[in-house]
Amino acid sequence: MKYLLMICGDASATEYADAGCGGWTEEMEARGVVAGGAGLRPPHEATTVRVRDDELLLTDGPFAETKEQIGGFVLIDCADLDEAIEIASKHPAAGYGTIEIRPVLEPPV
Repeated sequence: MKYLLMICGDASATEYADAGCGGWTEEMEARGVVAGGAGLRPPHEATTVRVRDDELLLTDGPFAETKEQIGGFVLIDCADLDEAIEIASKHPAAGYGTIEIRPVLEPPV
């Protein structure tokens, strides 16, 4: 099953932005569970798009004003939620931020 790990942190997490994942990526690639991922530029560089009544509405900045923002994501393919939790718990960001695990909705085969 595929899961999206959303790596979240507050303003203090920026000090870890260039630190890498301390071997986590290599370990998970060796296990064959990483299906993709990337870090994200800061929230102030975001553009939010909405269409209401056929009108395009653009807003500079993130969708929501919160203390924590998504700083990156990893798509994993693993057996079940228990394995996804184990994988997420090993990510360095779990020690200074938050990792939200979300099942990926896949079309029926």
